[in-house]
Amino acid sequence: MNTPQAQRLLRSRERLVAGVAGGLARYFNVDPVIVRLIFVLLGLMNGMGVVLYLVLWLLMPNEDAGEPGNNLEVAFAEMRALVERLVDEVRALFRR
Repeated sequence: MNTPQAQRLLRSRERLVAGVAGGLARYFNVDPVIVRLIFVLLGLMNGMGVVLYLVLWLLMPNEDAGEPGNNLEVAFAEMRALVERLVDEVRALFRR
């Protein structure tokens, strides 16, 4: 007996920042640009878009994550790498 596999809410591998918008778009079957615009509008209106994005980044596992228990460690490592990359880019701007 074949039972349909339940769709899970996962962060997408095709990402601009963390894959949250891509994962939500796939889950709700909409264009990722729409989800990104919603996050931007919420961020500009009251800042909740940024908070919501960060919370979802921490809670949503990656598509290729092995075990669900280490999602926070993976998300913090990704955030740390992103911040380090941004800091390096800003330093490079001021060195010119």
